Amino acid sequence: MNRRIPTLIALTGAALVLAACETVPEGDPPSPMSFFVTSTGGGNGADFAGLAGADKHCQTLAELAGSGQRTWRAYLSTNAANGGTVVHARDRIGKGPWKNAEGVVVASSVDELHASNNLNKRTALTERGEPVNGVGDVPNQHDVLTGSTADGRAADATCGNWTLSGDGSAIVGHHDRTGLNDQPPAKSWNASHPSRGCSQKALASTGGAGLLYCFAID
Repeated sequence: MNRRIPTLIALTGAALVLAACETVPEGDPPSPMSFFVTSTGGGNGADFAGLAGADKHCQTLAELAGSGQRTWRAYLSTNAANGGTVVHARDRIGKGPWKNAEGVVVASSVDELHASNNLNKRTALTERGEPVNGVGDVPNQHDVLTGSTADGRAADATCGNWTLSGDGSAIVGHHDRTGLNDQPPAKSWNASHPSRGCSQKALASTGGAGLLYCFAID
């Protein structure tokens, strides 16, 4: 009997085991997404039952998109009106960097986000990796709720700190950086103008749908 046969068999078996190990999947890689614009509003205008409800909306949509392993926060500020607590949107979204569903970086840090970010209609995608309607689309839905100033701090208009769906107003930004004119506010992603009201109808009247910016904090 050829003494090399057992050795060859052993080597072949080892090679097959190694090959099998290399082909066994280790599970899906974590999603690169750490930023998105919600594909839908909460369904009740600007009323999300407060920041917690808005965060839950972000978290739920992220989970449906396969990114529920991260902790998500809505980019929203609240003010001291009616005994409310002042919360600045910039302080609740983590440190960055943040990537959209395609892995494109929209901002590397909080300071960059509020100075020279890469956020525009091409990069401000939903959790599904889809573009959001902007100026020129029907319907236009470029108004995104923020309640914030350009530097990400609490503004006066927050629809009752995100508890109103009737009278009131909230500051919105334009995800497409486009407006009725070329003045800086029209191009602001987070502080373009106040809404005409807090209801779904009022938000839609200026090109909104109650959408939010969502950021992963981990």
